[in-house]
Amino acid sequence: MKFHRSNYTLIFILGLLLLCHHTLSAQTKSTFSLSELVDSAQKHLPVLLQKQALVNSAKANVTDTRNSFLPKLNVGDELSIASSNDVEGSYIPMAGILRTTSGSIRADNNYHAQTGNIVSAYAEYDLVNFGLRGAKVENAVAYANLQQADFDKEVYIVKLQIGKLYFNILKNLYQLQIDQQNIQRYQSVNTIIGALTGSGIKPGVDSSLAKAELSKIKVSYNQRAGAIKQMQQQLSFLTGINATQINIDTLRKDDDVVASHLFSKLADSTANPLLDYFTRQKALYQSAETLVKKSYLPKIILSGGGWGRGSSIQYNDDYRSLGSGLGYQRFNYAAGIGITYDLVNIVHRKDKVAVNHYQSQAAGFDFEQQKLALRNANNQALQAIQTAEQNLNELPIQLQAATDVYNQKEAQYKAGVINLIDLTTASFVLYSAQLNYVETLNDWYVANLDRAASTGNLDLFIQTIKR
Repeated sequence: MKFHRSNYTLIFILGLLLLCHHTLSAQTKSTFSLSELVDSAQKHLPVLLQKQALVNSAKANVTDTRNSFLPKLNVGDELSIASSNDVEGSYIPMAGILRTTSGSIRADNNYHAQTGNIVSAYAEYDLVNFGLRGAKVENAVAYANLQQADFDKEVYIVKLQIGKLYFNILKNLYQLQIDQQNIQRYQSVNTIIGALTGSGIKPGVDSSLAKAELSKIKVSYNQRAGAIKQMQQQLSFLTGINATQINIDTLRKDDDVVASHLFSKLADSTANPLLDYFTRQKALYQSAETLVKKSYLPKIILSGGGWGRGSSIQYNDDYRSLGSGLGYQRFNYAAGIGITYDLVNIVHRKDKVAVNHYQSQAAGFDFEQQKLALRNANNQALQAIQTAEQNLNELPIQLQAATDVYNQKEAQYKAGVINLIDLTTASFVLYSAQLNYVETLNDWYVANLDRAASTGNLDLFIQTIKR
């Protein structure tokens, strides 16, 4: 970018603007670089803290999923008082209904109370689950990865917002200084007019016209100053820094050439958070599809247990005192290996696999759409950079010429050769040239910001923009 080195006059002017800006604001405000503003936002913005909490929750769920396959061990003890009166016959257990364990051992009903005491321990472990454990853990990890990608994407978007706001404030600060220079020019013109009208060389109407122009420029200055305060308030919202304390760090113009060489080498990053989110989303649906398939496979279960029991009814149907049933009188144990498989749920498996398959397919299309959008954004940014660089090679010439014309017209006006309209026209041309350069330079930085965001190099860009 030759325009940065070729025009020392322009660098001097902008350097003077920066010096004035620092002198006016450093007394009451803290200076923040783009990198510092981004860091502050990550520690302050509630939406980012909320998404970080979701990431932590998802990671905790991975640990919980792994631990869910530990052996199950249930221990219980029950002390009861009830009647023991039943008949022979089989039944299918129904929830909420208690059945006695005795058979038809007497002719008549006997509703006498009896006490019972039973203790049991039961252990169960999925000896073989045909990959179900791995599928569940993989699905939990995929969900945690998606939450992390969502957090990274949100952080990335906030960084981009702060970057655009940073350059917009910077542009308006430069333009505010240009407005101040314009005000000073018209105040100087007013001084000249006062001397000339006092001596009778210029008519009094020139003084009125000059005052009108000066008032118009002050209105523009006030509007721009108000816009800067609004943008500082928005920056305060994002970063948590008090708006009255915000003074963004200005760019060093001698770094622009170095920056241009760095930005020109930016290549697409495979870790672009704007793209990685959709990759993680597809991976989650694919892991869910695998989990569904594994969930309906057989399970081989290793189980075992033991129990002890007491009762106040003795073997000869002797109902003893209620206290006699509180101890343990008989002990048993059992161990076994079982296999379970639900043959009917094969239909549900097919349906759920289809649901997850289409979700995975949709996530793939989301990925391709985002990839296409980022490629388009990169192409547009490249075109904007090219246009800005072409204009920045021309604008210093325009600015220098406008400066020379104004100086000449000011001298001619003092000599009475031209009227006030010619002088104000020259002042307007100079003012427009100054604004155009600042706007075009800002366009160049914003286009590089957009390009860095679209290629996944936003962090590298932010680190490059230092004080």
